Amino acid sequence: MGEFWVFGYGSLMWRPGFPFRTRAPALLSGYHRSLCVLSHVHRGTPERPGLVLGLDRGGRCKGIAFEVAAGDHEPTLAYLREREMANYVYREAMVPVRLLDGSGRVVRALAYVVDRAHPQYAGPRGLDDTVRLVAQGHGKSGPNPDYVHATHAALMDLGVVDRRLKAVVERLGR
Repeated sequence: MGEFWVFGYGSLMWRPGFPFRTRAPALLSGYHRSLCVLSHVHRGTPERPGLVLGLDRGGRCKGIAFEVAAGDHEPTLAYLREREMANYVYREAMVPVRLLDGSGRVVRALAYVVDRAHPQYAGPRGLDDTVRLVAQGHGKSGPNPDYVHATHAALMDLGVVDRRLKAVVERLGR
């Protein structure tokens, strides 16, 4: 199967959940990180949805690229499909990402891109509505605010300032 890379831009950065050989900061062009997905499973319920990140069209997104060893390709893909495709709000895409490890190498990586036609696509929202949805969300993976705080911390560790996510974190408090 050759090289297999996975691009993480949200919880995959801080909780990949699969074995990997290497990890490197990486840049994806053509998509941006956005709190644009109503969560009905991991960080909310259909009655009280949370709000999680998706890769939406346009812009650029810095995240983490994980290289998966040859023997782990199939189990990793099965794990990711179970985790990311619970409601099919994402679609799998092989995207070119530039490794920011000093090599400048471009690799093709699996990424989960939001499907704008899906009913759980929330699109851009005002700050008040975003904070309300995040604050109320709690699903099988835990409280939605924990997810937002952990992702913000992972981005800070990467040296990424996401002003929108920072504003949500500040409004949520601890």
